[in-house]
Amino acid sequence: MLAIFKRELTAYFTSPIGYVFVAACILTSGIVFYLFSLGQGSTDLTAVFQFMYFVLMIFVPVLTMRLMSEEKRQKADQLLLTAPVSLIGLVTGKFLSAYAVFLLGVIILPIYGIVLSFFVSISWMTLWGNFAGLLLLGGVYAALGLFVSSLTENQMIAAVGSMFLNLVIFLMNALASVIPVQIVSNTLRSISIFDRYIDFTLGMFIVANILFFITVMAIFLFLTVRVLERRRWA
Repeated sequence: MLAIFKRELTAYFTSPIGYVFVAACILTSGIVFYLFSLGQGSTDLTAVFQFMYFVLMIFVPVLTMRLMSEEKRQKADQLLLTAPVSLIGLVTGKFLSAYAVFLLGVIILPIYGIVLSFFVSISWMTLWGNFAGLLLLGGVYAALGLFVSSLTENQMIAAVGSMFLNLVIFLMNALASVIPVQIVSNTLRSISIFDRYIDFTLGMFIVANILFFITVMAIFLFLTVRVLERRRWA
């Protein structure tokens, strides 16, 4: 797993994608921080974090689109699948490499709050709640993107497919509100990621919500392992 992690992390920074992702996150968050916080004279960074929720719906799929699809396109996936590493280790290593680059892109967000704290009093629970929610959300996006990437050899299809699924996840509540069947509607609301993310933005660290995000990540990683397992024996 460690070898896969190092290999993929190196690949991100021997190509433009890692630098572009980190730079885009920092630039976007900086502009939003100026517009919604400094420009408004506000110490509440919730609007910044919530805006990044939507930005990462697009940015993270670009980060994960090549993880599996590129090797499949180059017919190098069979070499990787027969390497002396477990499929769980392979998938985990790739996931962690994407997540590490994601962290580099969003680590600046709490720094904005720390800078503000030198001049005004801020709500630390709200700040760290927002950041924790974004970290968990990024993990879900990365795991989902890795799964979609394992289904195709086309990077563009992997990126667009992941963006679409991210949008579906975001619209879960809206979908629930138009479905007349009560049990289906309630089920969709119960698995709504956005609602659980909002709890974090209010500074509420609810164990059930944390476990929910971790479970969703685990499900997508498990599905990715199953896809590779089927391909290995095909």
